[in-house]
Amino acid sequence: MATAETVHGYYLGTGRRKSAVARVRIREQAGGTIQVNGRDLESYFSEEKDRKSVRQPLEVCSLLGGIEVLARVEGGGFTGQAGAVRLGVARALRKLQPQFDEALRDGGYLTRDGRMKERKKYGHKGARKSFQFSKR
Repeated sequence: MATAETVHGYYLGTGRRKSAVARVRIREQAGGTIQVNGRDLESYFSEEKDRKSVRQPLEVCSLLGGIEVLARVEGGGFTGQAGAVRLGVARALRKLQPQFDEALRDGGYLTRDGRMKERKKYGHKGARKSFQFSKR
């Protein structure tokens, strides 16, 4: 029977990073796979740092290989998407087992990274850069 945290046996978590938004579903399953947008983790993220970032919350909880992860992510670049999936996985793991909360929080996996791109200012070339100033 599905509880408030589960939908069809999956635990849900949402993650955001810059302009990327990830909706993550996890469930316990032996030999669990990680899929992002219907593709395997290795084929979706080409850089090892992004793949490692997604796996980190599972490694902290010693559940790598025992959890099936399905993520839908849109917006942003690859690194932002990996950060969004990581936060979504951590939030879903906390719903799966509330005792993981302390380990995930200590590792910083439940903290939303609020850094965003700074807007361009009028009268300037960019967010901080100005046109060349000449005193004389």
